[in-house]
Amino acid sequence: MADEAPFQFLHNELIQYIYKSAENVEAENGRNITKLENMGFRIGQGLIERLTKNTARFKDELDIMKFICKDFWTSVFKKQIDNLRTNHQGIYVLQDNNFRLLGQLSAGKQYLEQAPKYLAFTCGLVRGALSNLGVKSIVTAEVSIMPACKFQVMIQKM
Repeated sequence: MADEAPFQFLHNELIQYIYKSAENVEAENGRNITKLENMGFRIGQGLIERLTKNTARFKDELDIMKFICKDFWTSVFKKQIDNLRTNHQGIYVLQDNNFRLLGQLSAGKQYLEQAPKYLAFTCGLVRGALSNLGVKSIVTAEVSIMPACKFQVMIQKM
């Protein structure tokens, strides 16, 4: 995608802009996260189109998830996902042990409550990419220790 520093700077500025434009912080928090996720969704759709332009069709969901973890993640974050787990029933857990968009936050517990706004864009990015590959999903993120992060992808059967 872009070089690391400008991408992180743009991501931080995007979050700051959306949160500063909100009037009532508590009531707007859910809307702000939704806005960030929707932006990520649209960008994920466009990016996956470009990345899969010359790629053969995927055999199944697992192949799609492997592509997301290797090629897609590498193009966005300059590294592969550290761990991919599945229960073979439509739930995948993507673990990044050093998630770059959380790197600027301190490791203290008081910053864990700030983490969701830094993860919403990426959740949308993954959901948009999967959507454009024909996979309807719900993507959530969880942080227990900074800067490690787990993204849970629940595939919804149509």
